[in-house]
Amino acid sequence: MPQVPQKATGTTAVYGSYVLVREEGLPVVKRDQWVVIEGDRIAAVSASRPANADLVLDRPGRFILPGLLNLHNHCFSEAVARTHAEDGGGRKNSQSVVYSVLLPLTKSGIDILTPEERMAIGRLGILQLLKGGATTVMEPFRNGIPEMFDAALEMGLRFYGAPYLFSSANPKADAKGVVQYDVADASGSDSERDLATWNDIHGKWHGLDGGRIQVTMSPHATDTCDPDLLRAAHARARELGVQVTTHLAQSVREVEVIGQRYDGRTPAEYLDWLGLLGPDLLAAHCIACSDTDLDLMAKRDMTVLNCPRVFARTGKTAAFSRFAEKGIRTVVGTDGYNMDLLGEINAAAMISKIVFGDATVASSQTMIDAVTAQAAAAIRRPDLGEIRPGATADLTVVDMTHPHLQPLFDPMKALVALANRANIDSVIVDGRVLVENGAYRLADEAAITEAGSAAIARIWDLPEARAAFAS
Repeated sequence: MPQVPQKATGTTAVYGSYVLVREEGLPVVKRDQWVVIEGDRIAAVSASRPANADLVLDRPGRFILPGLLNLHNHCFSEAVARTHAEDGGGRKNSQSVVYSVLLPLTKSGIDILTPEERMAIGRLGILQLLKGGATTVMEPFRNGIPEMFDAALEMGLRFYGAPYLFSSANPKADAKGVVQYDVADASGSDSERDLATWNDIHGKWHGLDGGRIQVTMSPHATDTCDPDLLRAAHARARELGVQVTTHLAQSVREVEVIGQRYDGRTPAEYLDWLGLLGPDLLAAHCIACSDTDLDLMAKRDMTVLNCPRVFARTGKTAAFSRFAEKGIRTVVGTDGYNMDLLGEINAAAMISKIVFGDATVASSQTMIDAVTAQAAAAIRRPDLGEIRPGATADLTVVDMTHPHLQPLFDPMKALVALANRANIDSVIVDGRVLVENGAYRLADEAAITEAGSAAIARIWDLPEARAAFAS
């Protein structure tokens, strides 16, 4: 097992020209404040510089935010598709890359790569997440990549690992782009094996490093998980008190498949029929949901994980406000595409304004909330998503002095409308300073990048990869 970063001790003082706090339930910017950390907790927010701090981060023009939460990401599978899936690449007959590229090539990667190579890919993904401003990530991935947990433990990220469960573990798009599900998987053997594997992973990893490492239940999607698996997975999650995350209505084809299988039900109705649509469910994408589905989802108090840019590259609009305006808790994730959380909330706001034809929807306050307080509420972590005494010391610090952010009047609007990952100055998790002055402190970034890229290149060299990307 990898070495865990040294526990934070002593006092750290971080100066912010702007500090995002909450007053009466709303985000408010306070000027010229010090955020004081004792160990792994925020001790104070003060206008006075603390005396005798062990570590002082004092650079003007910084905007201190609660640590940003990215609740839907795929380090491994999206790395496999990177710079191949743009401009329509890898999409058989304009279908989704999920079944033509992501799932089959991730499976191939597990088969051919060594544990060290899989670890290298995990490290590269987590480095990208941290430098993209995230302090917490929820990461669904095939359960044959336990190295994702090793990498998160080693590198200091707050990690909600979500190993997939499947009833049909090897769905593939055929030459016409139609997904073929492995009939042999319907025996239930995949379901039982995956749930047993998930239980083993939970027993090994859940709660490590003071709870920084968590394990989330993750049945892959409505079209790859049958009713028995979904019921069993949710029952086990509720027994253990962990969240459940899945992909829901991420394509029109998924809606058609579920309708054919289950008496015309939509994917949302399918989960509701099974009793699974509720407050403990975090569902990614949901772009093919009907308005009736959204009303049902709002009634059941579930959470939508909105990842707009991965769909924008295909010419589709996944509008944050379509869900939020229905009263559904809606948070923003990157889906592994770029892993730039500031860029993602910019896209979420912009796409919503275009779709609604209304400049007032998806406001800056709303978008910042979607990756701080609302995201923390979705995973039942009131100690995250806020800067206040007693909260866990997770902070994302943004450098607002860059020319493209100046002149600066409203830091929240500037953050959402103009900032991106290049402006990330510091990232602090559990009081540990992981990124400072834009650089990861605990390891050699160049070495991590080289090793991870080389491992992915081995997958790209496979004949099946060349065939998938050529389609």
